[in-house]
Order: sequence, then structure tokens, then C-alpha cells
Amino acid sequence: MTIHKEGYKTIAITALVLALLNLVVFKFLCCCCAVCWIFAVISLFLWLFIISFFRIPNRKYTIDENLVIAPCDGKVVVIEETIDEEYFKGKVLQVSIFMSPANVHVNRNPVTGEVVYNQYHKGKYLVAWHPKSSTENERHSIVIRKGNKEILVKQIAGALAKRIMNYTKVGQQVKQTEEMGFIKFGSRVDLLLPIGTKINAQMNEVVKGGVSVIATL
Repeated sequence: MTIHKEGYKTIAITALVLALLNLVVFKFLCCCCAVCWIFAVISLFLWLFIISFFRIPNRKYTIDENLVIAPCDGKVVVIEETIDEEYFKGKVLQVSIFMSPANVHVNRNPVTGEVVYNQYHKGKYLVAWHPKSSTENERHSIVIRKGNKEILVKQIAGALAKRIMNYTKVGQQVKQTEEMGFIKFGSRVDLLLPIGTKINAQMNEVVKGGVSVIATL
């Protein structure tokens, strides 16, 4: 396991703040050692949780040009036909994955291809499982063209997630399972797929980014 580069600053700031708080607590509550040590233990667990949030676990990724691989860790909360007004301007199949704060938050390319669309949208911070979060929340959308098919990947901010990082640009050739971006804290990723795509994932299925199969092209 390694730590993602997006976490270095957050981990360092958290450690500094917790250390200062512990110094204050131990200085002014020295007469109550039990409280001091309880606070110290809670601080340690909080710091370890922040570290775990930015973890990149060692995995064997799934590489297959005929498959759409999960772009993130989380639970499948939506599988439905919908209308996309942003890019396709028509019917698509939507698969949405909810990422809790405990999940790995690295986002990965679901397929190999060329990025033909890349757009950031300002928006609200509704809870990530809210039906309108897909179109009203802060989000970053990219479209990857693979042959004659296009897949839209939408990183969506949640009530806690207020920083979306995307590392792609239009014209870039991306490879399946390589890093596409990162979302800090609880959030969601939508996949918009062509009508007729075979969906392999199931509702409420817990998937792993770069490993689990979402669909067959």
C-alpha cells in the first residue's frame, strides 16, 4: 500500500493541528491524565483514518478491451436508462457508484481510448446518493472514445467532498485502470454508457476500482 500524492498536504496539516491540540490539552488538563490520554488516542485514530483515506492498495487490475471496469471503489446505487443533456443529448444507460469516506478515492479510467470531452461544472453539494446530485452538484465530466463507442465518466462532489481532481485533457490517450483523478471525501462517480450495453454489475454490489467489471462493450 502507498499514499496518494493528493494526501501529503492534508496528512501533514492534520498531524500538525492534532499535535498542537494535544499540547494544549496536556498543558491545561494535566490534573486529569485519563482525559488527556483518551484525547491522544482519539487523535491518533483520526490521523490514521485520514491516512487510510488516501491509501492506494496493492491490486491486480483487470485489463480487457471488451470490458468497462469500475472507475472507483464503492457501492452501485443506480442502474437505469436516463436522458443525458450534457453531451449525448439522448438516452443512455447510467451506472452510479457511491463512495463513502472509508473507500479508496482514486478514480481510474474504465476503458482505453481518447479523451474527446473534458468539462468542469460548478454546482451544489447535495448528498452523493441524492438523485439530482448527478446534474446539480459540482462535477467534472470526461468522455472517452473507444472505437465507435463513447463513455462519459462523471466525478461528482458530495456533501463532504469539495475538491475534485481530474488529470485528463482533450486529445489525451488514456489507458484502462490508470489514474483519471481523485475526489476528497464522500462522493460519487457516474458512468454513462451507450444504450444496448450489457451491464454486468448488480444493484448494491460493492465494487473495486480498476478491478470489478461494470459492463461489456
